[in-house]
Amino acid sequence: MSDLNVSWDQYHESIERLAVALRDSKWEFNQIICIARGGMRIGDVLSRIFKLPLAIISTQSYVGEAGSERGELTVARHMTMSTASLGDSVLLVDDLVDSGITLDVVKRHLFGDFPAIREIRTAVIWYKACSNYVPDYYVSYLTESPWIHQPFEKYDLMKPEDIPVVP
Repeated sequence: MSDLNVSWDQYHESIERLAVALRDSKWEFNQIICIARGGMRIGDVLSRIFKLPLAIISTQSYVGEAGSERGELTVARHMTMSTASLGDSVLLVDDLVDSGITLDVVKRHLFGDFPAIREIRTAVIWYKACSNYVPDYYVSYLTESPWIHQPFEKYDLMKPEDIPVVP
């Protein structure tokens, strides 16, 4: 199994393709919730395109050097949002679905803690065949389970002192 290396251009093009899939579905949603950290950039762009409020819920499951080892999933108790309340028709966004645990647990958490939510659909860029969870919207279906190297990963190994001084 080979790795999948994604450039910034490919990454942004994928987000735009996801936006087209959402638009073409004709589904009307009134809230975007992104799963931090992987879904933050995607959620931000979709929020701007669809002119909808963005909320952020944090999770963590990958640990170790450069976040490459799967650990136990932790979901934040609170969510950050820019509106007084959530919409009732929610698009839940992450970068990828691998095992499917994160999307499943967060979706159940949202339904359990926010009774005003009546519908949640999920959207990712990469959907791996090994997942037990099928997202509602995705850009790329991966029959294998490659490690996806996203363009911002270079910062995972960087320290402040590694940044060169720009004159």
